[in-house]
Amino acid sequence: MKLKIDEAKCSGSGRCVEACPEKAIKIVGGKAVIDYDICDFDGICIPACPNGAIDFDE
Repeated sequence: MKLKIDEAKCSGSGRCVEACPEKAIKIVGGKAVIDYDICDFDGICIPACPNGAIDFDE
């Protein structure tokens, strides 16, 4: 399963960027973007998001 970011919920706080040990998330244009080439899909970023914008894409 891939992680997905709901752009409508993403505030660009950067908390997911700080939480990601692989540094697979960056803020681009005020929104979080996942680099799927380096993401290990462990989901550590999910609880870090204050808006619940990150979840697994089922």
